[in-house]
Amino acid sequence: MKTRCLAAPGAFNALAARLVARAGFDACYVSGAATSVSTAVPDIGILTLDHFTRVIREICAAAHDAQGPIPVIADADTGFGEAEMVRRTVIEYNHAGAAALHIEDQAFPKRCGHLDGKTLVPIDHAVEKIQWAAKASRDCSDGRLIICARTDARSVEGMDAAIDRAKAYIQAGAEMIFPEGLESEDEFATFASTLRAAAPSCLLLANMTEFGKTPIINLQRFDRMGYNLVIYPVTTLRVAMGAVSSALAALKRDGSVASFLDDMQTRQELYDAIGYTPGQPWEIPGR
Repeated sequence: MKTRCLAAPGAFNALAARLVARAGFDACYVSGAATSVSTAVPDIGILTLDHFTRVIREICAAAHDAQGPIPVIADADTGFGEAEMVRRTVIEYNHAGAAALHIEDQAFPKRCGHLDGKTLVPIDHAVEKIQWAAKASRDCSDGRLIICARTDARSVEGMDAAIDRAKAYIQAGAEMIFPEGLESEDEFATFASTLRAAAPSCLLLANMTEFGKTPIINLQRFDRMGYNLVIYPVTTLRVAMGAVSSALAALKRDGSVASFLDDMQTRQELYDAIGYTPGQPWEIPGR
């Protein structure tokens, strides 16, 4: 399936990023939710900027296929603070290797975009953050680091407010818009067509997370609606942790790994994933 719209599966660690690249995907995503729950804490803004940038740096170093690195898009939550911290976040994410980041307009403490009870910061406050982010990108990367503005307004103030905020964020310097928590294919189509009428060159990101407010929509449908990027933020982590939970239950029950041995990645498959041949000097693949 070939589309103009990129699919970016989430990578919750460097090895997952390597597998995303080896599977042939053209981009990879670092989710704040997956980064948080990987440390057994909820996605409410507990982890620090330094923690996030360490994970991003490891993932960027690993997200390579045979042709070289693939771009990594990274979640920056609410920017880890006010305007000055937003600037530092952009600079640190650029140094870590991210190709793009998104900042959301929720008030702290933030919560998952598919939960109820979210609170937004005033629009002028969010605009200020985007302005600082866009300037920081110009200063540290000559504007190569894409600034994406996420709005959670659909679930709080309605679709019209989400579109109005998106337009304001584009005026503030955002190159990409991420409408979070949309509840139907029609809503995605309406958002895209309305925003593109006002800002034809704007890039659009869609979140295809599971078990949330958004139904499962195929990548080709997002492509036809005009979206440029679809993230699958927690998919790989959910698959991995589901398998780990099942395996642990079987091991506890049976006292042996025999029943799920065939479901494991083999030693050779693991070595292949990291480009390692025992007894030979190892070099970082793609570098």
